[in-house]
Amino acid sequence: MPSSLTLIFIVIFFLESLAAMLQNGFMVAVLGREWMRCHTLPSGDMIVACLAASRFCLHGMALLNNFLGFFDFCFKAYYFNISWGFINAITFWLTALLAVFYFVKISSFSHPIFYWLKWRISQSVPRLLLGSLITSGVTIIAVATGNSILVQMSASQSSHGNSTLVERIQTIYCHFFLPNEVLLLSIPFLLFLVSTLLLMFSLHQHFQQMRNHRPNQGGSSTQAHIMALRSLGFFLIFYTSYFLSLIIVSMHITTLQNQWHWAWEVVTYAGICLHSSILVLSSPKLRKTLKIMLWKALDKSWFISSYQYQ
Repeated sequence: MPSSLTLIFIVIFFLESLAAMLQNGFMVAVLGREWMRCHTLPSGDMIVACLAASRFCLHGMALLNNFLGFFDFCFKAYYFNISWGFINAITFWLTALLAVFYFVKISSFSHPIFYWLKWRISQSVPRLLLGSLITSGVTIIAVATGNSILVQMSASQSSHGNSTLVERIQTIYCHFFLPNEVLLLSIPFLLFLVSTLLLMFSLHQHFQQMRNHRPNQGGSSTQAHIMALRSLGFFLIFYTSYFLSLIIVSMHITTLQNQWHWAWEVVTYAGICLHSSILVLSSPKLRKTLKIMLWKALDKSWFISSYQYQ
């Protein structure tokens, strides 16, 4: 029987995952409906829709994996881990693509290459999305191959009682397959990190220029820059902690007890969940649809309650 602290973390993780799946499902439904109705979508919304779909699946697979592990369905959890690895890889690449897209579109660096990128990136988004999908597939094939070889050879040698060879197989895995997995995830993370830092630098530089030219005016543009810097800094911290937590777990740097495993999961996925909320609130299209849905829900509940009192 799990302790009360473990149950609290399990409930928080379940509610957090449910909230993340609801808001990502909302983004996919709104943007996907517009995509099908107009047969086109702005490049930024296209990336956000794909990212929301991958995060919806990521939270769902994380929920499923954790509960399978909690109830000791290790054999089934192994195969779900492969699916989680693919979704996690494509989420990393789509997050990096979104950061690069915002950096190129919003930043104001004066360089011919930068201007060429600003002109070309919107047209290249469909190909970049396809490239992210292919790269994630190649990544998970390499990781799944290493995991499959390790599991099969370890099971075969354990049945013959050869524990020394099992330890050697695990050593080869830790020194060859794990570094490759970390390297493949580090590439999109570094793209995200560099793009976000450069975008924050560009926004800060533009904000300082605005303050120097108009020191007594704090209009909507100033507030927008402040909000953008805060949201970028917030997500940078949480997404970096998510990446580092994956490295720590995959490299077996530390071993967590059961109750702290659930606390770790709550903190790990909190940043992604909150960033999805930022994406909803920062998009005028999504924010308008959310307001309409809330007003309709309030009107419906008011009508039902007034009807019951009559």
